[in-house]
Amino acid sequence: MTNNLVAVAYIAASALFILSLGGLSNQETARQGNMFGIIGMAIAFIATALSAQVNGYGILVGAIVPGAIIGSILAARVAMTSMPELVAILHSFVGLAAVLVGLATYLQPENGLTGVEATIHELEIFIGIFIGAVTFAGSVVAFGKLNGSFGSKPLMLPARHLINIGLLVGSVVLGYQFMSTANGLQPLLIMTGLACILGFLLVMGIGGADMPVVISMLNSYSGWAAAAAGFMLSNDVLIVTGALVGSSGAILSYIMCEAMNRSFVSVILGGFGEGAAAAPTGEAKPMGEATATNVEEVAELLNDAKSVVIVPGYGMAVAQAQHSVSDITKILRQRGKEVRFGIHPVAGRMPGHMNVLLAEANVPYDIVLEMDEINDDLSDTDVVLVIGANDTVNPSALDDPTSPIAGMPVMEVWKSQNVVVMKRSLGIGYAGVDNPLFYMDNNQMLFGDAKANVSALLNELAKTEKELVAA
Repeated sequence: MTNNLVAVAYIAASALFILSLGGLSNQETARQGNMFGIIGMAIAFIATALSAQVNGYGILVGAIVPGAIIGSILAARVAMTSMPELVAILHSFVGLAAVLVGLATYLQPENGLTGVEATIHELEIFIGIFIGAVTFAGSVVAFGKLNGSFGSKPLMLPARHLINIGLLVGSVVLGYQFMSTANGLQPLLIMTGLACILGFLLVMGIGGADMPVVISMLNSYSGWAAAAAGFMLSNDVLIVTGALVGSSGAILSYIMCEAMNRSFVSVILGGFGEGAAAAPTGEAKPMGEATATNVEEVAELLNDAKSVVIVPGYGMAVAQAQHSVSDITKILRQRGKEVRFGIHPVAGRMPGHMNVLLAEANVPYDIVLEMDEINDDLSDTDVVLVIGANDTVNPSALDDPTSPIAGMPVMEVWKSQNVVVMKRSLGIGYAGVDNPLFYMDNNQMLFGDAKANVSALLNELAKTEKELVAA
């Protein structure tokens, strides 16, 4: 394929990537946006493989086929609850790829560049490897935090910010040595190690409540790593794609921090959740007496209610209860009741986690509302059903200035007439913060597995439906 055809293909792929981002910004057009992205990536891949610069097809096929098989198997097997972990580990692959591309580019034979061009190329290599190493190490830590290998509590090292600044300054000094010596492999490798330590410490210092922001942030890092690799390889479509991913990830991270009333810089530097004092057993500290309920009583509450709001959380995802929740929604709406869903910006473990689960269960898009759209209506709601959520419905975020989540906007479910929280126990949430909601007078706790309770509630409502039809 000639260079002109490759350029045209890259332009088409870039346009499709832009359309993909536009489509993914809305639930109704997400499928179409995803398809645009797939087609764009296929065009970019084929054009690159057929370009004049590529000739080792045996090696290329030997690398692609196993990767495609492994990726397909993992994608098919991964549960929606494990999607955040998968996204995190995929980000690490992008970072590692940038590191390997940078090292390979530096070690390749004479590239024909001289003067300023050679200097710029070496700078691209150094910066690309730095970003890639930070992304790789940070994403591995995020994966560990999400799957439970690392604790959700932030790692509070003494003088942690000075350590991070020292690592950054050390990398800059090594960069000067790299640029000013004929053989800069040693400073390059040392910098790679320092960047990995920096990425590790940055993400380890971020608490569990901020993990959705971390996923978005690492998405941005992986985009810039890809763009850096594009500069190293002189690949235009990789530069454009990386810039799109990097900028959109950064914007999303900023929007999420704004929604949580958090400083973007403070989240990136770590330390959120520093004051959380989680009980060793994972149980909340006694703050009163919680009122337990049962499925029959909850079904009666829903039957008597005119308006219902369902607030899902990560517990619903773990229990895979979204399909039963969708069936409950259909029954209640058929009876003329107003049923809506309230989604907190950081519900789940990554942006849009709850929206994807509900879309998978065929819940209508128009009744799935963001927190800002529904919070003002909760005081006029008869019943709020909280399924597996904890930190996102915690009133201490508004009432307790000493709480680690103080200032974070939450779903104000306690303002409704009745609240039912489905949860296994009175345990603390992922942020390690106790929840006073569980002990409020208008709240009832339906203990047990979310899927079992939701299924039992569905059966109870279906039984009532049959009785109404028979009557």
